[in-house]
Amino acid sequence: MKREITQCLIEWKDRNDRSPLIVRGARQVGKTFTIEEFAKAHFSNFAKINLEEKPEYKKLFFDNDVQRIIIEISVLLNTAIKPGETLLFIDEIQTSPEAILTLRYFKENLPELHVICAGSLLDHTLNEMRSAMPVGRVEFLYMYPMNFKEYLRAIGQDSLCKYIEEYNLTKPFSEVIHNQIVKFLRYYFFIGGMPAVVKAFAENNDVSNIQRIHSNILSSVQYDFAKYGTRKQQEYLQIALQYCGRYPGRKIKYSTIAKDIRSTSLKEAISKLELSRIVHKTTHSNASKVPLTDLVKEDTYKTVFMDIGFVNHLSQIDLIDLDELLTANEGMLAEQFVAQELLADRPAYMSPSLFYWSREEKSSNAEIDFIFQHKNKIYPIEVKAGKTGTLKSMQVYLSEKKLDYGIRFNLDLPSYGVFSTNITVKDATTEIHWSLLSLPLYMTSELNRILDIYEK
Repeated sequence: MKREITQCLIEWKDRNDRSPLIVRGARQVGKTFTIEEFAKAHFSNFAKINLEEKPEYKKLFFDNDVQRIIIEISVLLNTAIKPGETLLFIDEIQTSPEAILTLRYFKENLPELHVICAGSLLDHTLNEMRSAMPVGRVEFLYMYPMNFKEYLRAIGQDSLCKYIEEYNLTKPFSEVIHNQIVKFLRYYFFIGGMPAVVKAFAENNDVSNIQRIHSNILSSVQYDFAKYGTRKQQEYLQIALQYCGRYPGRKIKYSTIAKDIRSTSLKEAISKLELSRIVHKTTHSNASKVPLTDLVKEDTYKTVFMDIGFVNHLSQIDLIDLDELLTANEGMLAEQFVAQELLADRPAYMSPSLFYWSREEKSSNAEIDFIFQHKNKIYPIEVKAGKTGTLKSMQVYLSEKKLDYGIRFNLDLPSYGVFSTNITVKDATTEIHWSLLSLPLYMTSELNRILDIYEK
């Protein structure tokens, strides 16, 4: 169960200018396990306190005397805490705003001690804290479910993973290998990237327990709803979760979710799901150059769910026939997959954002699934579930924004081409000259690497 974020942890450990680190992510994406494995491999000693399991430990942080705090933790755990040799891990730190504020003093008064914290609902705490965050005195890493390459490694397919990582479009991609990867991709669409689910499948090669594990994890996620406001607000959270989980990639219209609930209540529910990292927003951007945050419509957005396996689970889709898994929901699942991969592929120290573009006009509708920024260039991305599909929306977008490069993800072999196309918009015909980079869905995580090659 190797996680790519571990390399970020190693780099953090070796930096002289490091600050206490907070690992942020949804519940059960593997934060605690990954940090514990990192500690075993890279420190001679490990001290862990969990502020949710041992709420009395929150009283340790009544002041900012980090020397006293370290001594008391050392006594409670019956273990020595030595700067430079020990990793101090404070788990579920979101339960104690005082502990979060104390991190500043670990940085200022005991910088040689390695301190890592984690919390599943941390964004809620940070959003509600009355005291200012210790800006510049802490660092963040963002963690997500296992991406497709991590999944391949977990099930022992390291060679396939290496083949994907080394491919650069200068030679043909093996069709036999492609078909094999697509087979594993279809399994991933059902299994998803939650570590407990992947671990169970990797150990037993059995999908019969997948739905049960998904159900247990979702129950624990929804158990957290008891911490959010009134019973009515919890009910709205349940409704929003079910809708976003069943219809990822669909533009949010509150009346479609529930006609009898006020839009402000549903908007608040989705915002809380976003703070919990259960859903991620894909916001409309009309930008034609960087930054994509220019010309955004904050209230025009789609959502993607935290993990593709939950999407199938909430839609009550069982893995009965692998070849028939991607039928009614194939387009939706393909877009969900690409969104997950794009989120996980951004630098772990950045909280990534997703953007899309659409135009809704009579006889001239167009929509681009994702607008992607690589360095200082932007690219439209179209996602297709099969091997074919028109690219009219992409051509309209390229013409309107005066761009000349598009990206497509589908289930075909990788390719690159240069095209001239006549497009007609509002009775006006325009010729555009453009390039198309087409990659199989499973190479979404390689997009930045491949664009680096073509931008040289």
